Amino acid sequence: MDAATLTYDTLRFGEFEDFPETSDPVWILGREYNALTEKDDILSDVTSRLWFTYRKNFPPIGGTGPTSDTGWGCMLRCGQMILGEALTCRHLGRDWRWSSGHKQREEYVSILNAFIDKKDSYYSIHQIAQMGVGEGKPIGQWYGPNTVAQVLKKLAAFDTWSRLVVHVAMDNTVVIEEIKRLCMPWLDAAGLGACGDLAAAAPGELNGCAEGACALPGDDVELWRPLVLLIPLRLGLSDINDAYIQTLKQCFMLPQSLGVIGGKPNSAHYFIGYVGEELIYLDPHTTQPAVDPCDDGHVPDETYHCQHPPCRMHICELDPSIAAGFFCRTEDDFDDWCMRIRRLSCHRGGLPMFELVDSQPSHMVSVDALNLTPGKTLSQQVSCHI
Repeated sequence: MDAATLTYDTLRFGEFEDFPETSDPVWILGREYNALTEKDDILSDVTSRLWFTYRKNFPPIGGTGPTSDTGWGCMLRCGQMILGEALTCRHLGRDWRWSSGHKQREEYVSILNAFIDKKDSYYSIHQIAQMGVGEGKPIGQWYGPNTVAQVLKKLAAFDTWSRLVVHVAMDNTVVIEEIKRLCMPWLDAAGLGACGDLAAAAPGELNGCAEGACALPGDDVELWRPLVLLIPLRLGLSDINDAYIQTLKQCFMLPQSLGVIGGKPNSAHYFIGYVGEELIYLDPHTTQPAVDPCDDGHVPDETYHCQHPPCRMHICELDPSIAAGFFCRTEDDFDDWCMRIRRLSCHRGGLPMFELVDSQPSHMVSVDALNLTPGKTLSQQVSCHI
């Protein structure tokens, strides 16, 4: 039977390969588990991730378009899953766990409502498909990882509740200065650089400065807007280059990990970890009926959590086109991520997947992008690779 035609009941009572009995560590989104002694914890963690699959019988996209995304929406659903993980970390915390039949927190209900299959949900299949038209993807056409990353970036700008900064790092390069300007726009408002020296600010320029608390006079400004960092990558030509495998595994070990979206040609998966030489993933290729929220706004949520052992595939089967995701709730989280990336760059045994630099490389410099004043020089560039 084609996986795209499976129903939820088929999945629920079908046979799935149990998690392997192995002494190899299991990594799930920055958490390490022992498969021999912590299998229940592993399955609880996996089940707590939001699982978005194909749906049918939802309102037509655009009013007259498709009422199901079966066969074309798998990468869109993977985009929903990686962003859903970011929202869960943002509002509930990485250690939050879902339990069937239990009353859920209001923040959880709000997160789920943002993905319901209707036109006015922030991150619905309707919004993603229609926003993708601006990226050159007609409704019903398959997306690649970069396209869905760009669409999520645009949609997040309308989410005033979460106030995320979704940054898509292009050209395999993560620019620290660029990210800090996006996540701390008050630096520019205060006339400071991305690594601005608070001590150099004139008295009265900043108000309420204390450890971890700075605000501009009269402004309701967050110190750091939570960051979702998406890095589209190509790790080979037609197959993944073996030299990237160890580096890719290390991404799942970082506490800021949101996982990876990718898969096989024209068949997308959301990868959340690995064990041995196998990647662990959630599979969107299951068609379930669309869900309508209750009158009180609560959502019947059983079908949004994968309640069977997660899927696995050998890492060498991975299509080389992926996007890796990371979440940094605070500036300290981002600084810690940068430190870990630099530390990883000192390890031998794999090719770097992307470059981490302090400021824009000369071939990428744009005065408008950096908001530089004439005559202001860039800080010395320091490069790291992962």
